[in-house]
Amino acid sequence: MSLLDLSGIEKSFGSVSVLHGVDLTVGAGEVIGLVGDNGAGKSTLMKIVTGMYQADRGSITLEGDNILELTPGERRARGIEMIYQDLALAKQQDVASNIFLGREPTRRVLGMSLVDRRKMKLDAQKMIDRLGAKLPAITRPVGSFSGGQQQSVAIARALTFNPKIVIMDEPTAALAVREVQSVLDLIRQLKSQGIGVILISHRLNDVLSVTDRIIVLRQGRAAANLLTKETTMPDIVSAIVGGGDVMVAAAHEAQG
Repeated sequence: MSLLDLSGIEKSFGSVSVLHGVDLTVGAGEVIGLVGDNGAGKSTLMKIVTGMYQADRGSITLEGDNILELTPGERRARGIEMIYQDLALAKQQDVASNIFLGREPTRRVLGMSLVDRRKMKLDAQKMIDRLGAKLPAITRPVGSFSGGQQQSVAIARALTFNPKIVIMDEPTAALAVREVQSVLDLIRQLKSQGIGVILISHRLNDVLSVTDRIIVLRQGRAAANLLTKETTMPDIVSAIVGGGDVMVAAAHEAQG
């Protein structure tokens, strides 16, 4: 059984039809690349997964349970996390404050509830260590970090929700080559912990280097479902631009 299963997802905004019966599956510890031109429907599809948008038709199950009627908060509680391209970090705050933003641990002192800064710092360091991420100091404002280091903080924050699925929107788009490798290593780390990852990216080299399968969306349809190890850059480009649909039926069997 797949961890996440989307079937026949359709979505329109007024008279504009954006998604036309999209199917997508993600297994535990599987990294899926989601690629396609701007306007292909990638962001809309992922917002339907997180609950920000409601699908007009189709079904979504997580570990076999229907989550279509759940709110974004309920879906997050069930294990679906999305890291947006802007990361949504509080740049003036330190690492611990960002990781626990809005969920700060507290302790009782003289009948008052105070933020437990020591526990925050210790737990934040545990999350960073779990990722194997390299940060200069968790007491520094995250705005002083490089782009790749800020990605590390955003991923560590997602881990505190004990996610089953992490969706990453263009995580390497603005990074230098060395930083890109660091983020790809973080994705591999999530995979090794049994977390399913959906990677939205225009950087096809990154997608080819870190994914198990690649889903190509074109004009709101899943135009290709490719096994990465059997796929080349021209295969992906051909599917994106419409030079012959490529469907790899065996990809569905790859999850066991």
